[in-house]
Amino acid sequence: MASVQLRHDTPGRAYYRRRLAEGKTAMEAIRALKRRLSDAVYRQMTRDIERSRTGPRGQPGATLQSSATDPNPEVNSSEQSLAGPTDHHPRTPNTNPA
Repeated sequence: MASVQLRHDTPGRAYYRRRLAEGKTAMEAIRALKRRLSDAVYRQMTRDIERSRTGPRGQPGATLQSSATDPNPEVNSSEQSLAGPTDHHPRTPNTNPA
């Protein structure tokens, strides 16, 4: 993301140039730009989470309480393990020794 910002005339490129003008090395300026971009992404993600909790549209999010009536439902016959081992299917022997 930072390399794209540097290739084009963007606010990120201006930020990078300001850091260079302050005496930072190129690697330090790139590191500062990456940090600035990651901070912006993080802020947007936290805003999106808050909006999804209280937003006028969409799902409000998951609840911490279960909607199941019984916390330990009984296991029906389709979920029980089968008795005995499974059938063994032998492999075809290798007829071309190496």
